[in-house]
Amino acid sequence: MSEPRRIVFLTGTRADFGKLKSLIEVVLDEPGFEAHIFATGMHMNSRYGRTVDEIQKCGYPNIYSYINHHDYDSMDSILAKTIEGFSGYVKELMPDLVVIHGDRVEALAGAIVGALNNILVAHVEGGEVSGTIDELVRHAVSKMSHVHFVANEIASKRLQQMGEKHESIFVIGSPDVDVMLSNRLPTLETVKEHYEIPFDKYGIVMFHPVTTEYDQVFDQAGNLVRALIESGKQFVVVYPNNDMGSEFILQRFKEFNNNPDFILFPSLRFEYFLVLLKHAEMIVGNSSAGIREAPYYGIPTVNIGTRQMNRSLLEQIVNTGYGKDEILQAIQQLSDVRMEPAQLFGEGKSDELFISALRDNRFWEIPKQKYFMDYRGAQA
Repeated sequence: MSEPRRIVFLTGTRADFGKLKSLIEVVLDEPGFEAHIFATGMHMNSRYGRTVDEIQKCGYPNIYSYINHHDYDSMDSILAKTIEGFSGYVKELMPDLVVIHGDRVEALAGAIVGALNNILVAHVEGGEVSGTIDELVRHAVSKMSHVHFVANEIASKRLQQMGEKHESIFVIGSPDVDVMLSNRLPTLETVKEHYEIPFDKYGIVMFHPVTTEYDQVFDQAGNLVRALIESGKQFVVVYPNNDMGSEFILQRFKEFNNNPDFILFPSLRFEYFLVLLKHAEMIVGNSSAGIREAPYYGIPTVNIGTRQMNRSLLEQIVNTGYGKDEILQAIQQLSDVRMEPAQLFGEGKSDELFISALRDNRFWEIPKQKYFMDYRGAQA
């Protein structure tokens, strides 16, 4: 009997774990494959809820935890430490495939280690655009990866424009939609009870630092906080990611202390977050959740600033600058508004399409030696 193929899923944040979860579970259920999880980044940080505990509560086998940063580390330092830790890990495990997601430095580290150790690397949700350093990282990850599992045909064409082979690109949709459209989500009552959320009507706030606007983050967050307070609405506020500048946002969030209209969480369990989003009045901030997930539920978004620039032009999304008055005006504009659901990132079958690709022997014959493909010669 042949050895099972070992597949490592590298996850560094609550967000990318939500994207990878359905893919992990379908591999666990598939004979001939063995799933491993390398958990690092924000998962290991108590300040942000130590979400590696949530991964372990899922009951998955083969979870390896690695601390890759301290609060004072910059992104380049985190990248270097992740490369070092993941390199030692893969040399012992000798996986057949490394699966990474998105545009974080942990994903870049995974792609670098896999490519330089002649291990097949699969990138989930490449070929997308945004307005920050994240876009540079995402495209770099794509160029270091051998295989691409993308959300839609637009992303596929962008990757071909970047010189990637059509045969190495698989359109599977966004894997978190598998969870969003499943019947496995808890009830709203269960979620509110678990997190002790007293609001009948609420919005969600998720605001992350833009590293290229570091010097402005403190003022940007201050304008957001003032707009939220002046709106007179109630909000569930989730901490930012740990990018440079997050400390300024957390300082501003202290203005919510002792205000009964706001309840703050370092992190939320992915399925529980989806339920809260599904029943929210709106989502405010600059998280990709407002661009990708919220439209599936018909939830309007106040999208602030440049972080998600060029990612969507849906009518459900009102784009604003960082000024307090325009943020407040957008919040008021979207009060009591419900939109038609929009599905731009698949139909909730990403896991099926993912495992179907892995079952095909031709997948494992995708060459690790990459060649640039001229876009004009690529297939449509």
